[in-house]
Amino acid sequence: MTRVLFPGSFDPPTNGHLNILHRAAKLWDEIDVVVAMNQLKRYTFSAEERRDMMSVLVSDYANIKVTLWDGLIVDYAEMTGAKVIVRGVRALADFSYEFELSMTNKGLKPGIETIFIPTDPQYFVLRSSAIKEIAMLGGDISSMVPPLVAGALRAKLAK
Repeated sequence: MTRVLFPGSFDPPTNGHLNILHRAAKLWDEIDVVVAMNQLKRYTFSAEERRDMMSVLVSDYANIKVTLWDGLIVDYAEMTGAKVIVRGVRALADFSYEFELSMTNKGLKPGIETIFIPTDPQYFVLRSSAIKEIAMLGGDISSMVPPLVAGALRAKLAK
C-alpha cells in the first residue's frame, strides 16, 4: 500500500487544495492530509478548526485522513512510513519555494520523495491570503472555497 502525505496550513482550505486531493486520491492508496501547527505563523483559524474543516471536506474519500502535526513533515513521514510528500503548485513562484523546501527535506531525510502536482487552471490564482482579503472586503469567494469554508470565514472575520 502506498501512503503519501499532503501537508499544508489550509488556512483556509480552498478549492485548489481539494482539486489536488481529488486527483491524488486516484493515484495513491492512502493520503494523509497533515495540517500544520507552526508556532511561528499567525493563522486565521485554529489548528483544530482547520483540521475539522478538512475532515468534513474529505469525508467522502475512504483513502484520505486528516491529522494535526507540529513538527517537521519529514519526521511525520518517517514515523508513519510514508515515502512521498505531495505538494500542489500554481505558478513558478510556488514551484521555486516548494523546490527549495523539497531539497531541505531531502537533505534531512533522503528516503522521502516530493512529488509536485500542478493545480488545474481554474484554481491557478487561489492564494489563501487573497481569499481572506477578498472575504474581509465583502467580496464573493464562492468559486474559491467550499460553502463550509466560506461560511466559517465570514463568521470568523465578523468577530
